[in-house]
Amino acid sequence: MKKVVVTGGAGFIGSNLVDQLIKQGIEVSIIDDLSTGKKENINPKATFYNLDISKASTTRLQTIMDNVDIVFHTAAKARVQPSIDDPISFDEVNVKGTLNILLASHKAGVKRVVYSASSSAYGNATKFPTPEEHPTNPLSPYGLQKYIGEQYCKMFSEVYGLDTVSLRYFNVYGERMLLEGAYCLVLGIFAKQTLEGKPLTINNDGEQRRDFTYVGDIINANILVANQKEPFNGEVFNIGNGKNYSVNEVAKMFGGKTIKGKTVLEPFQTLADNSKASLMLNWDPKGHLPSWIKNYLKNA
Repeated sequence: MKKVVVTGGAGFIGSNLVDQLIKQGIEVSIIDDLSTGKKENINPKATFYNLDISKASTTRLQTIMDNVDIVFHTAAKARVQPSIDDPISFDEVNVKGTLNILLASHKAGVKRVVYSASSSAYGNATKFPTPEEHPTNPLSPYGLQKYIGEQYCKMFSEVYGLDTVSLRYFNVYGERMLLEGAYCLVLGIFAKQTLEGKPLTINNDGEQRRDFTYVGDIINANILVANQKEPFNGEVFNIGNGKNYSVNEVAKMFGGKTIKGKTVLEPFQTLADNSKASLMLNWDPKGHLPSWIKNYLKNA
């Protein structure tokens, strides 16, 4: 792996991935339209292309991908509730944008596409920890769109011979996570509210449980699959910590008062069975949410 492209490389996960790749001496190009990514996240040693993956031509994308070994496709419009409110624009980026990236990768002769998938594909799972073979039943346009992206990856491997692998992330947290806006997740919301001295807003009854996965572990998984010699041919891996906490428990880790928020549509529980990634990739998550929150508050 000498030359790579990271879509969404100015975003939370993508920028952390870019930094680690550059530390390893790899030449990186970033594709990002800065709709949710930030200019300050862009590593100055990377080549940056300000492009919307849902609107850019295949020819333009193919030019950027010439002589590239790996494409890490992290770009997406994320979050469940905003996708329910605006399914069409989410579909443009998450489905059409993914198709554009796959087609350009194929035409450019890219060796492998590593796709950032989502545990949202499971919907309300009935088995915990949840293995990859569990039935999918997305509860939102976002969850469905990310699952369609997986299916496109698998199809491109079978029909076009483009090697692909999909990593189903479980509730990612860590440095550079969003602290505000429609795409902010619960940890980012709690972090911002704590810093501002406000009570923590808990949607539903707070007993919903989430498998929170540290962004450094996500980056490690991406690099492990990129360096794997054998083809994946559309294989799917759960990338989750394997331990979950209720939102109420997370609120206690932050401390302070809480207030009741909205009633929203969401799975009651997520918990990854990560044994496949452990066995096949030698992936071992190191992140520990209580320690991270403690250090975050200490250094804030």
